[in-house]
Amino acid sequence: MGGYLKEVNIKEDLPTAKTAVGRVSSHLQTGRTLGAGAVKIIHGYGSTGTGGKIRNSVRQHLEEQKKLGRIRDFIPGEQFSIFHEGTRLAFARCPELRQDRDLERHNNGMTVVVL
Repeated sequence: MGGYLKEVNIKEDLPTAKTAVGRVSSHLQTGRTLGAGAVKIIHGYGSTGTGGKIRNSVRQHLEEQKKLGRIRDFIPGEQFSIFHEGTRLAFARCPELRQDRDLERHNNGMTVVVL
């Protein structure tokens, strides 16, 4: 069980979706290298109110990484709750997640990645 690499903000300079996905890959590799159990990605929700390109591209990328076995799981912020099975499994791998300020906040602008 590894530690928790907190809040990696990939959107602060408003990158393209492709650049943002590249940043996610880089931060996940850093997390693995440091032995982290989870990485919290701040990607924003998007200005249209329907979910932005960065958020959608990041989550699509994470789905592909999960299918390839490169990550264990990812938890969209809106599902990051003690009532969500994936969150409870993530707690076992990374207990520090229990203290995260976004737990139970249903924050669409972030995603927790379980390594």
